[in-house]
Amino acid sequence: MRTGSPQRAPGRHSVRQPPGSSPAGRRRYPGAVRLTVFWDKMRAQFGDAYAASVASDHALGELGSRTVDQALAEGIEPKTVWHAVCEAFQIPERAR
Repeated sequence: MRTGSPQRAPGRHSVRQPPGSSPAGRRRYPGAVRLTVFWDKMRAQFGDAYAASVASDHALGELGSRTVDQALAEGIEPKTVWHAVCEAFQIPERAR
């Protein structure tokens, strides 16, 4: 054994996980599923092209006059942003 090396118990490996990763080595992205669902709902409601336009061009009062893109980039929860979109565009309850 080399001098200065940390001693480890037999059969044990010291593996450093990057921040935010799971023990199995897969990264976890908090909110990623919700964000995917958000965009699925936007596309279902507005269509692909118009959903992108709504997200980038329409400032929503419930989001402090931010666009959807700005609000999401600033860390506002997708659920909160979706609620603001629903209110602004009067989306029926069944589609929310």
